[in-house]
Amino acid sequence: MGFIAGAERTQATLFPQSLDEYITPENPVRFIEAFVAGLDLAELSFVRAEPAATGRPGYDPGDLLRLYVYGYLNRVRSSRRLEQEAGRNLELMWLLRKLKPDFKTIADFRALNSKALTAVCQQFVLLCRQLGLYGGELVAVDGSKFRASNSRERVFTAAKLKRRAERIEEQIRGYLAELDRNDQQEEPPARELTAQELRDKIARLQERQQRYQGLRDQLQAQDREQVALTDPDARLMPQSHSQGGGTVVAYNVQTAVDAKHHLIATHLVTTDGTDQRQLAAVALKAKAALGAERLTVVADQGYYDGDEVAACEAAGVEVLMNKPATSRNLARGLFAKSAFRYDPDHDRYRCPAGEWLSYRFSATAQGRRLKYYFTAACAGCQLRPRCTTQQQGPRRITRLVNEAALERMAERVARQAHQLRRRKALVEHPFGTLKRGWDHGYFLLRSLPKVASEVSLSVLSYNLRRALNILGPHQLLAAMA
Repeated sequence: MGFIAGAERTQATLFPQSLDEYITPENPVRFIEAFVAGLDLAELSFVRAEPAATGRPGYDPGDLLRLYVYGYLNRVRSSRRLEQEAGRNLELMWLLRKLKPDFKTIADFRALNSKALTAVCQQFVLLCRQLGLYGGELVAVDGSKFRASNSRERVFTAAKLKRRAERIEEQIRGYLAELDRNDQQEEPPARELTAQELRDKIARLQERQQRYQGLRDQLQAQDREQVALTDPDARLMPQSHSQGGGTVVAYNVQTAVDAKHHLIATHLVTTDGTDQRQLAAVALKAKAALGAERLTVVADQGYYDGDEVAACEAAGVEVLMNKPATSRNLARGLFAKSAFRYDPDHDRYRCPAGEWLSYRFSATAQGRRLKYYFTAACAGCQLRPRCTTQQQGPRRITRLVNEAALERMAERVARQAHQLRRRKALVEHPFGTLKRGWDHGYFLLRSLPKVASEVSLSVLSYNLRRALNILGPHQLLAAMA
């Protein structure tokens, strides 16, 4: 018995008479065509949405949008690869009506239409809302680092520039000393550098030294902690242990995932290396995208901040988040802050010894607004060795200005712990799909606006794939009709 045999290459074949016969009714490209055809590209602010009256005709932005939506849905992001696929992929030939734009035209479209691509992503969220795919009651918020198009070697902090400058100074001193030795000898040994070679090396080091000094001046003038030379908006950010630890040159991508079908409700790209100041921005944006009157948001401890939680409460968003265990006193065997009971009626704390710590003054530390409480009774207290390691002065208790919002959140967590336990299952797998399954964990473009357009296309393709899996192409096409 032989193997399965293919057709003879020289055999005449009767192909279908039209491209449309190659595309089955359930093929997703039919929905992509219908979805893009239903968009008002001029209203969404696409560049060249209206053709010019004179000059050489350009490509319709709708066709280039179709190309990108198809590419991201099928894990093809490179403009050069999209150019290749347009000339050999039957689905793209049908979708683009055999158009073959060059890679420069394809790349420029994505770079120039950042806001418009974000608006297209929002339009698809609106369509999914109309189809009842969003619950609009519970969302999970999280952030993840996506690698920028910038190597670690081309990111400089003040400390790194200082180390480089000191190393160059040491090298210059060594070359100058060697130059002095050569001047004292009539002829240098054959294996040593000549005086001219030493002067050339010193000149190159001094030129590099001036470049580093210019970067230090730039950091100081712009009041920044670091500067990236390839992508000016990229930042050196810490990674979680689950992502490999250490630091990476990246952008921080925030998402809010709805609990009903795990669709992404909204996203945000930031250059902040931590999540602490991102909660309110993402939660309120998700609330607006879902059109919800009230919304419950679950998040991890990286978002723990009184001002952010208070801002969410004021906008009708209830936050569920565990308090991080960061008490150094508890680790030392001393009374933690939880041992001091707060009296909201008189704005004071009661210590384990029964003394009242009254409010004394306010201050700002590490960007947080704090109120300080202490009492003069600490001096003769018998429990002092269990309360503080300070030889003099009272034990001080600090309270965030918006700590009442955190206390209310703790009460909600006690009542709704089951909701908080859903967080990982809701919000982490979309990042896993994009970064591991689809290889979207790094950016091809540079600068924040262009990177935002890449994220919008990735989120759109993720939501589109889930909607196709839930409803199927026929139901989505019926909704567009």
